[in-house]
Amino acid sequence: MAGPDEVLGFWLDEVGPAGWYKSDETLDQSIRDRFQTTWDGAVEGRYGLWLTYPNGALAYIILMDQFPRNMFRDSGQAFSTDAEALAAAKAAIDKGWDLRIDEPARQFFYLPLMHSENLCDQDRCVRLMKDRMPETGAENLKHARAHREVIRRFGRFPYRNAALSRSTTAPEQDFLANGGYGATVRALDEAA
Repeated sequence: MAGPDEVLGFWLDEVGPAGWYKSDETLDQSIRDRFQTTWDGAVEGRYGLWLTYPNGALAYIILMDQFPRNMFRDSGQAFSTDAEALAAAKAAIDKGWDLRIDEPARQFFYLPLMHSENLCDQDRCVRLMKDRMPETGAENLKHARAHREVIRRFGRFPYRNAALSRSTTAPEQDFLANGGYGATVRALDEAA
């Protein structure tokens, strides 16, 4: 099993900003090979001590929020530890631990809020990206606003419906057929 320093070294240094948001099966497999056992342990509640200091909390949030999106891409399991990541992120932010981590790594404290299907979490994410990511947050702020717009419109992310075995409404189907999230981002760019 990996420790917090290994999680952070891999994600922040080896993968880095260029790879954080790419869909790449090689990266997905690498995360499965190196970290799925650690993720399994976190699911079983083994890493409470990680949540007692800023770097440990950041590693825990990455493990529970980012890694499942890679390890279990296109399946419901990709979102299965979102609640744990969200709780850890909120606790860390309330303690000000996010501000003890340099940008751009700081964004990973806010992404569980962005991934939440709760409008209050979305609003908080937008505020945090705007106020606490002054150097590198412009792109993140745009995506936070786009996620919030989707939640305002549908109350959930329609592009998760298939993976979560949820039925898709006619308005959601129209949204997906007409560019979905990408169209939302483009509309925000055009409005700016």
